[in-house]
Amino acid sequence: MFIGEYTHNLDEKGRLSIPKKFRQALLKGAVVTRGLDDCLFLYTKEEWGKLAERLARLPFSQANTRAFARLMLAGAMEVPLDKQGRIMLPEYLRMYADLTKEVIVAGLYNRLEIWGQHAWREYTKRTEGARNEIAEQLGELGV
Repeated sequence: MFIGEYTHNLDEKGRLSIPKKFRQALLKGAVVTRGLDDCLFLYTKEEWGKLAERLARLPFSQANTRAFARLMLAGAMEVPLDKQGRIMLPEYLRMYADLTKEVIVAGLYNRLEIWGQHAWREYTKRTEGARNEIAEQLGELGV
């Protein structure tokens, strides 16, 4: 289970050091892809396989389904951990999420999200400001 929020730096080659507590789960393989809200999603290879199977079963006759599958699947890249516990983030994904030097790695149960520090601050500021409304809507869903 991935939980927590960590600040790390990208090096000049686009490598990101994964927090130590998450490295063991990613040793069998990891996949990074375009996420939502202008961040990247990082999955274990096992979790990625589950998601990819669900996406493949969606009806491709619907434009939104095709668009979402393209966003997630075509943008995906396997990213093995090196001996220092780093992954190489491809340039097209760094550009998509506007990642420069300081990034946030956030654990969200079955995935990690990788955010530019400024975007993360803005997002959390907005979300924290709307926390009561969000909680009310989730309450209607039984959460």
